[in-house]
Amino acid sequence: MTRTLSITIAALVLVSHFAIAQSPPRPRILVSAPELAEIRAHGSSTPLFREALEEAKRVAEAAVSTPIEVPRPVDAGGYTHERHKQNYRELQAAGLLFQVTGDERYARFVREMFLQYAGLYPSLKLHPKALNAKGGRLFWQPLNETVWMVHAAQAYDCVYDWLQPSDRKAIEEGVLRPMVRFFLNEQRSTVDRMHNHGTWMSAALGMMGYAVNDRVLSDIALYGTKRDGTGGFLRQLNELFSPDGYYAEGPYYARYAIMPFIFFAQAIEYNQPELKIFEYRKQILRKAVWATVQLTNPNGTFLPINDAMKEMSLHAREMILAVDVCVARYPSDHGLLWFARRQNRVTFDGAGLIAARILADAPKEISNGYRSMELRDGPDGTEGGVGVLRSIGTQGHTMLAMKYTAQGDGHGHYDRLSFLLSNQEREIIQDYGAARFVNVEPKFGGRYLPETDTWAKQTIAHNTVVVDGRSHYGGVFEVASKKHAERHFFSTNDPNVQVMSAKAEGLYDGVSMQRTMALVNDPRLAHPVVLDLFRIESGKPHQYDLPFYYLGHVMHTNATVQAFDTVRTRLGASHGFQHLWKEAEGTVAGSFILTWLNDHRYYSVVSAADEPTTALFARIGAGDPQFNLRNEPALILRRNAASTLFASAIEEHGYFEGVTEVSYGTRGSIQEVRVLVSTRDFSVVEYTGPNRFRLVFAVTHQPASETAKHSVTAGGKTYAWVGNFKLWRE
Repeated sequence: MTRTLSITIAALVLVSHFAIAQSPPRPRILVSAPELAEIRAHGSSTPLFREALEEAKRVAEAAVSTPIEVPRPVDAGGYTHERHKQNYRELQAAGLLFQVTGDERYARFVREMFLQYAGLYPSLKLHPKALNAKGGRLFWQPLNETVWMVHAAQAYDCVYDWLQPSDRKAIEEGVLRPMVRFFLNEQRSTVDRMHNHGTWMSAALGMMGYAVNDRVLSDIALYGTKRDGTGGFLRQLNELFSPDGYYAEGPYYARYAIMPFIFFAQAIEYNQPELKIFEYRKQILRKAVWATVQLTNPNGTFLPINDAMKEMSLHAREMILAVDVCVARYPSDHGLLWFARRQNRVTFDGAGLIAARILADAPKEISNGYRSMELRDGPDGTEGGVGVLRSIGTQGHTMLAMKYTAQGDGHGHYDRLSFLLSNQEREIIQDYGAARFVNVEPKFGGRYLPETDTWAKQTIAHNTVVVDGRSHYGGVFEVASKKHAERHFFSTNDPNVQVMSAKAEGLYDGVSMQRTMALVNDPRLAHPVVLDLFRIESGKPHQYDLPFYYLGHVMHTNATVQAFDTVRTRLGASHGFQHLWKEAEGTVAGSFILTWLNDHRYYSVVSAADEPTTALFARIGAGDPQFNLRNEPALILRRNAASTLFASAIEEHGYFEGVTEVSYGTRGSIQEVRVLVSTRDFSVVEYTGPNRFRLVFAVTHQPASETAKHSVTAGGKTYAWVGNFKLWRE
């Protein structure tokens, strides 16, 4: 596939260099001239778009009625940082409003702000808050500078023909060209980097190339610094997305990177339509947007896989832009309409108007857009992936996700075979995400906190097995970046028994792991139940720790617990264990049960303890003198063995209402989990409870096959099945 993509890029380079191209009329970056005509004629008659228009006017009117501020940068997340961010948004809004309304107040504002930047930028050296010599000038990191240029290019394009030649010369020589030189001279390798920073820089250079009529610049953006396809935007489209649209750095950064991908793609379509960018790689941009919206919790927040801020959601401006453009560009694909309606906002551009019109004509009721799906990772789709299982019904929306991807570049975490669980529009068993308070100056200038490395990236911070107190791959990026987990199978043929299974080799020397998770609907249960089988194979004993980062208040445990309520100790000295307080320790016999309350529901983890198992009750926050971490609870099941199977059920049950003081169903239907058999070939687990409730779940460990036959006798019964798994209900 890599060779095919290289040939495709080479062909596109030839098209770009030798096609007879005539620059289209302006504007030609944020919107096209035909789209502008539609906005002028019909923008105010479509309610959702009219709201976007009015919002842009509020921003621009506030800007033109107050003195322009272009301060010398002094901070990394404080006033000057935010002022320059606000400035580029005001530039963009005012530039497009000038084109839409013809009101020259907006054009004068854009000109004056650009001239002030032209007076400031040549005097800037390394930003005072830069972390190293590769820092930015206007912002602490060059990334923010590229974001500034993306928006500035759109504004400059909108007023280009209105400006006097002397104004254009002053602006281009004072700020636009110097910033381009800074990127190409001091940040040159970033253009060729397969990373969101590289995408933002490619988009910035390419869009500015279109704005200032510099085809060499736009070619560098498209094909890399050598202009031969070995770097740049097209290679980023090839390598950062899997064939399913999964973004290498995870959904949070997919949300961030999707804006330059979409903005630049729009500009390419307007200026070089012969490249057919929205058809490129079998419509990879459409697939990327679809994958990104699917990797969100029921409440719309992004799954906090890898570095991620948990408050970011589908309502981010990047996602509104991406959904609008895909709804407009691919009108026959109605899968994104539900998400567009949920956002209930559109962008102030041509795609926003088209999306608003489509939504206005769409049926009042649109089918829920969420799906159970597997998204492969890697450019060829061969580097593991993410599985997402969903049950959507009258009792709500339950989502179970398991991660078995590649590392995810520098934003990746060491957490193969981890999972998270959401319902009630909230997390129930969480992934921590990243340790950061974005743009909050007192917290390390709003940048990533040191605890992202010492805690959030470490394996123990996730719901997956840790061996001998060390993170996967030893927590060494150079090792982890060369490896990935492997899918075993993924099945959603039966909506009542959805199953995903994945394997990981090489996380530790001589240790193999497989996790199988099922989301099961049973008529005897009010809510879906999760079945979790984590099989570990090794030739010698190890300490195995399996955490569950539950959110809520403990109601009950059947373990005999010793609480450390006067003196607490840390669970370890490194690999994230130094950030966990040991609050209690329990001994387990038979089956272990922990029940907690989260909002209106009770939840229980019920785990087999056929082998000696210790239950550790822990809390995040040790070794944290600056109070950077959230002090949230964890259950850790610890076992010393060679090969073993952690078998658990996670059940939602009962109801609690504080206002009416109603509480029922505090104990779940599953009270015991027992491993009937577990070998290298397969595992069979029994789940039982009151009133003769019984489930038996079997899964294979050898290479997946839909037709292979299996049989085992346990407890006087024979269990036979065909394929990778089987669920028996009794």
